[in-house]
Parts: sequence; structure tokens; C-alpha cells
Amino acid sequence: MKTKFHQIIILLFFFSFVQNFAQVKISGKVTFRNKGIPEVNVTLKDTYDGATTDANGNFSFETSEKGIQKLTFTHAKYYEIEKQINIEDKDQTINAELKEQINEIDAVVVSAGSIEASDKKRATALLTPIDIYTTAGADGQISSALNFLPGVQKVGETEGLFVRGGTGTESKIFMDGSLINNYFSNSVPGIAGRDRFNTSLFKGNVFSSGGYSALYGQALSGALMLESVDLPDQSSYDFGVSPIFLNGSFQKLNKDKNSSYGASLGYSNLNLMQQIFNFNAGFIDAPNGFNGDANFRIKTKSGGFFKYYGMFDTNRIGIRTESLEPEYDFSLVKLKGKNTYHNLSFKQKFGKYLLNAGTSYSYNQSDLKFSTEKNDVQSNESQVLNDGNYINFKAVVDRKINKISALRGGFELNYAQETLNVGEVNKNYRDLISSAFMETDLGFSNHLSAKIGVRAENSSYLNKTNIAPRFALAYRLAKDWTTSFAYGLFFQNPESKYINSSANLDFQKSQHYIFQIQRATDGRSLRFEAFYKKYDELIKTQNINPNSNQNQQIQTAFNNNGNGFAKGIELFWRDKKTFENIDYWISYSFLDSKRDFLNYPFSLKPNFASEHTISAVAKRFIPKWKTGVNLSYTYAKGRPFYDIVTQNNMNIIRTEGKLKDYNALNLSFNYLPNLGKKDAKAFTILVLSISNVLGTKNVYGYNFSQNRNRSSAVVPPVNTFVFVGMFISFGVDKTQDAINNNL
Repeated sequence: MKTKFHQIIILLFFFSFVQNFAQVKISGKVTFRNKGIPEVNVTLKDTYDGATTDANGNFSFETSEKGIQKLTFTHAKYYEIEKQINIEDKDQTINAELKEQINEIDAVVVSAGSIEASDKKRATALLTPIDIYTTAGADGQISSALNFLPGVQKVGETEGLFVRGGTGTESKIFMDGSLINNYFSNSVPGIAGRDRFNTSLFKGNVFSSGGYSALYGQALSGALMLESVDLPDQSSYDFGVSPIFLNGSFQKLNKDKNSSYGASLGYSNLNLMQQIFNFNAGFIDAPNGFNGDANFRIKTKSGGFFKYYGMFDTNRIGIRTESLEPEYDFSLVKLKGKNTYHNLSFKQKFGKYLLNAGTSYSYNQSDLKFSTEKNDVQSNESQVLNDGNYINFKAVVDRKINKISALRGGFELNYAQETLNVGEVNKNYRDLISSAFMETDLGFSNHLSAKIGVRAENSSYLNKTNIAPRFALAYRLAKDWTTSFAYGLFFQNPESKYINSSANLDFQKSQHYIFQIQRATDGRSLRFEAFYKKYDELIKTQNINPNSNQNQQIQTAFNNNGNGFAKGIELFWRDKKTFENIDYWISYSFLDSKRDFLNYPFSLKPNFASEHTISAVAKRFIPKWKTGVNLSYTYAKGRPFYDIVTQNNMNIIRTEGKLKDYNALNLSFNYLPNLGKKDAKAFTILVLSISNVLGTKNVYGYNFSQNRNRSSAVVPPVNTFVFVGMFISFGVDKTQDAINNNL
């Protein structure tokens, strides 16, 4: 009896033990907005029991735990939650709805209208300094490299960024937030000025072909924002030599690596190349000039950062062309130009606020002299002398609201003082444009964000004020796909060169509507963009003769009755992954535009707008040969041309037509002899560049005689140009930078 009792006790204890350790199944589904979330970790807190959700968000695991427990749900992109459950003997089904965790890495960024190169994660096309240097046909210039991107027109006879049906002066360029007046060198009619600023001065750029931020203004079409380099990695000395130029520079970094200073000096002269190649331009004084710059950068103990950059340049050019007037043999134009620019910026964080402040000053003088020649005797001499002083000050305060939302605001002052002396016209133009702006970045989720801003401006010369709202919205369609929409109102003062008589003028105005779809993956990017721009209150001009001996007419604005539109689509594809050591991109732009502005008698297709533009760029680095090979090609459908004159106070078209299509194939080579030599004291890059390899005879426009019976084509200074140069750096191995994009 006693034995049976013991057996019963043991049996009851065994059943109790088994019951306590019996496995209970916990299952359920984890969702976000009614969609299952994969890879969510579901665990019982302080135990090893749990599971990971499958592709549909389902999970299931067994546990022997009993009583009140906490079930946790964790995922990197969602907020962690806990649910209290009571585990008994029955299986349980527990579902959970998670909330998205907003963060900077995964948040979608508004990008309609812009190509950003300072932030690789958000960039549609990366145009780093090395990228620009290795683009065949860009000649190492930022503006020339942008011609291979969608939305930028190929215009060779005058300088500027011609964006989506806008003139070259409707796109403005900024350095560290401050406006750069006269970014391009002084020029003569028919030959475009070059970039004044060294590409290696900047670490990145943001190019907006429309719908840009409220922090910037006075640009009807686009904006290029350049960001200068910070402290160098170490001290260095650089030299460059070619048949065209000679230059040298240095950068000195202090021992504590919190400050640096540097300077450069250069001289250029095209005379030797003129002797070698058959130039179209009849230079009597080949383009030549001096340039120099200086900089310093200081990082303060409190975390502030000062940057200063100052430069000067002079340039001269003289051209003799066959006269279109039968009573003369030649027409002559000579230019003497000089320019200086200074930029000082400061950045400092004060608690939750970030201050960015900057100021710049520039002075520019263009001295043009026109004359005619008959039997080696010059006559009808006239001068167009233009002097300008420009001051800019800007301050922006930025405060982050959360990880991907921010609020910023500030003000800007732009002062311009210009004098023009040509014949009987003696102009003294002064204007102060005062601006205030505010903008917010709103991150609603990792899939939806918006940018809302407003800018107000007042012009002392016009004695008028404008208010310009800006809005953009971005939505993530899928992991790699985003879409954006942008709208903005943009104002710009009439160009001062057209203000040569009294007239009641107003701001010129444009409205931008932009829609974009973009796919960005590792090494590849695809972008489609459609846009519409509406222009209002564009200035209308007439030609005037300053005096009877003046053989160069000038235009003067008399009202704001002009208008216009531009619409089109653009496609951009870049691939650095498919082919080993090859980086290539292809861009296409379709543009439909008409304008009634300046001296146009009615609405016309602008003479700077091409209906179809296709560009292709390819780069390959061959490590075995230590050589980079770069190709580029541009096709642009022929632009219209017009011969417009003023007769009886009316503008009329005497002649019109269409130019031949533009074609140019460019080739360049970069040889890096020091590649792989770890003990080398000097690092060298040898460059060979050939522009327009096939020698295509492109035409930019036509000039006409006073009676329109004779005309001459406006053509490039030379059809095919060859550049050979050597760049040597002591202290910093820059050869690796030249191939990083392709490895």
C-alpha cells in the first residue's frame, strides 16, 4: 500500500513537471499600414525564445515559459514595441502594428530639378572635380562639363549656362552661398568667355535647372551652388605647364591641422597654338592673361570655421575680321579686361542652431574698342567702357526640428554700382536688392517629404517688391524609385546692360512646374523629368546709336511687355557598374520654347534654344597602362537665327533661318606615370585632349551687313583644338584621385 502511494505521488509529480514544461505555440503577424513586414525580431523579453518574421510578416515559435511575459518587436526601420501577454496552456495568436522610425539615411529627399554632387547618396550625377577634369571636351571647366547634362543648351558664341530655354544670364552661380558676379572672363562678340575659377577649388556642386531653393534668387532659369574645399589633408605644392599656360600653387597646413593658407599664380597665352593650328579667328592679339589667388581657412576652438578666397585676373584679346561693309577691308575689336573677387564665409553651431554667414566683393572692368580698317589705316574708332562694383552679404540660420526636418531663414543684400561710357551714353547705374527668405524641410515619413519656402525681394532701382513662394514634394515609390514635384515663382531684375535710358521697368518673372521620376542604385542612376516654364514681364528693347560715328548699336529696354514659355522632357542615365573600369552616361533633352522679348518683334523660338540635344560621355581607366581614356559626343539640332533691326521705332526681321546641326566628338587621355610607386616624391599627370576630333565645321550664328546683302558665319575660334599639359604635385598623391571614379 505504501509502495502504491509512493508511485502515485511520483506519477503526479511527473505529470506536473511535464505540464510545466509543455511547449506553447506563439504566432502572429507584424504589419505596417496593413502590409506585412519581413525580418522583424519577435522575442520573449529576457529569454532565448523568439523568431523572425517571414516575407509576409508572419512569425511562429514555441516556448515553455508561463505566466505574465513581455513580447518585443524590433526592426531597424521601425519603433520597438512591447506587448504584455499571459501564457497558459493554450497556443496564442499575437498581432502587432509597427510605426515607422524616420531617419536621415532612409528618408526620401526632394530632388526635382536638381543634380547634386556634394552628397553622393542623393546625387543623380556626381560631378566631382576629377569627374570634370576627365570629361573630354570640358577643358577642365565646370560650366563646360554641365553642357553634357540634360537641360543645358550648347551655345558656343557667348558665355553662360543656357538652361531650359533661358538666356545665359538667367542662371546664377554661387560660392559658399554668396553670389558670384562675373563668373566668366570678359569677352568679345562671338567668342565665349571662360570660367574664372579653378575647378579644384570646389569639393562639390549642386546644379538646379529649375525649382531651386528659396535661399537663392535673381535667376529666372537655374542656379549653380558651388561649395569650396575645407582644410587640405596635408601641405602640397603644384605646378602645371603646357604650350598654353604656366602656373604654380601651394597649400600649407599647420601642425595642429586646424588652419591652412595657400596661393597660386598663372599666365596663359594662345599665341603659340595660333602658329600651329589653322584658327578661324584672325587674332591680332592672341588671348592672354595673368591670374592669381590666395586663401586661408581657420577652424576655431569653439567649432566655428572661417574660409577666405580672393582672386584677380587680367585678359587681353584682339581680332581682325573681314568687313561686311564694302567701303572697308576689315573690322577690328580689342579687349582689355580685369577682375577681382573676394569671398569670406563663416559657419558656427550655437546649441540647436547653425549659422552660415558670408560676404563677397567683386570688381570688373571691360574695355572694348571697335574700329574699321581700309588700306592699313584705321578709322571710326569707338569705345565701350564698362566698370562694375558688386557687394553681397548673406546670413542663414538653420535649426533641425527632428532627424529629417529643419527650419531655416535669413536675409541677403546685393549691391551693384556700374558705369557705362559709350558715345553719348554715360550711364551710372546703382541698385540695392534686399531679400528675406524662409524655408522648411518636412519629413512626414521615410517615404514622404516636402520643402516649402518663400522669398521676398526689394529693388531700390526699380522701387518695387516681389514675393516668391516655392514648394516641392517627394515620395518614395519603391526601394530604389522616387518621384518629385516642384513649383516655384522666380523673379529677376532686367539686365543692367539694357538700362540705357529712362523707362518704368519691373521685375521679370517665371513660373516653374517640374515632375521627376528617379531610380538610384549602387553604381547606376536613371532620371526622367518633365517641365513647364511660363515667362511674364520680360523686357522689350530697341536698338539705338549712341552717336553718328558709333559702328556698334546697343539695345535699351523700354517696357516689360514680353512673355514666353518653355516646356520639355529630359532623360539621364549613368552607369559605373555594368562594365569593368568604365563609367558612362547618356542624356537627352527635348525643348519647345518661344519668347517675345528683347528686340523680337513677336513670339519666336529663341536663337539659343535647340529642340533636341543628345550627349554621351564615357571614361575607362586601364591600370596596366596607367592611362585613362575619355570620350564625349554632343549632338544638337540646328538653332534658329535672325537679323533684327529697328526701323521707325519698330523691330523687324530682315533675315531668318536655321543653323546646321551641331556635332562634336571629343577625346582625351590621362597618363599617370607614378601610379604604384609608393616612394615617389612627385606625382605627375600627363594630359592629351583633342576637341572636335572629326573637325566638324560647326556654326553658331550669322552677322549681317547694314544693308543685309552680305553676311558671315559666327564659328568657333578653331575647328579642332589639341591640348597637351603636365601637372606635377609635391606632397599629395593626386594620381589616385584621377582614377577613383572608375575603379
